Amino acid sequence: MSREFFLEPFEDYLRFERGLADRTVEAYVRDCHQMAAFVRAEGAGGPDEVDYGRLRDFVVDLVERGLAGSTVARKLSAIRAYFAFAVAEGHCESDPTEQLESPRSGRSLPDVLSYPEVERILAAVPIEHELAFRDRAMLETLYGAGLRVSELVGLEILDLLLDEELLRVRGKGSKERLVPLGARAIDAVRRYLRETRPRLDRGESRGVVFLNHHGRPLTRVGAWKVVRRHVERAGIRRPVSPHTFRHSFATHLLEGGADLAAVQEMLGHADISTTQIYTHVDRAYLKQVHRSFHPRG
Repeated sequence: MSREFFLEPFEDYLRFERGLADRTVEAYVRDCHQMAAFVRAEGAGGPDEVDYGRLRDFVVDLVERGLAGSTVARKLSAIRAYFAFAVAEGHCESDPTEQLESPRSGRSLPDVLSYPEVERILAAVPIEHELAFRDRAMLETLYGAGLRVSELVGLEILDLLLDEELLRVRGKGSKERLVPLGARAIDAVRRYLRETRPRLDRGESRGVVFLNHHGRPLTRVGAWKVVRRHVERAGIRRPVSPHTFRHSFATHLLEGGADLAAVQEMLGHADISTTQIYTHVDRAYLKQVHRSFHPRG
């Protein structure tokens, strides 16, 4: 990874060209290693494949982990220095951090899909595609349960409590939680289990639900590619990742009147203040509705 992302030359640049102190250099390089590991898991093979959407997801992941706003801001300073270096050295053509804002008061507002956009993406899965039932089940589960991509690809057959309309999810820190799953997602998962998964499973599935075309557990990169493929088919041009479905799940629940503590439980947030990020999104939505429909808006 250091070679693919030019992290050793970046360290030399910080130390010898910018003359930063050793502790600052070490912190910047450590932060950029963390960023590189995250975007690599999302499918980026080097700085030229890192876009705003992937960096936004990285920032939201930091916020969801409960990092202080000052810590996130410091990491963003390191990442901005890294991409200034990468552009100057010709490792990428443009700087994806230009649109990236530091979170205010320790929180960053996530991008969300509207419900019609979710429906467009789900409808964009071509029924004739050999993995259509798998892809539809994945997308329905991402949106229907608000899972992190790591939780989605880590689901095992024993975690599907479909008769009880529940999923057993292993989140961060191996903490387990039960998450409700709606009728449409359950139907999509059952169809995949019935029609597609038996054909894919060649004895290397390790009991994991979602498999690739080789019959092995789907990776985070594989899940990201599935989402990107169908988002492009749906004609949605802005960045959408598996995490966007999680944000949309939470925001749409709150827009519909769900209790914040219930949403916290479903998302697997240890601290309710992390979940409150979505109340700000909900307020923005309410303001938009007010402006659009109130006679004196």
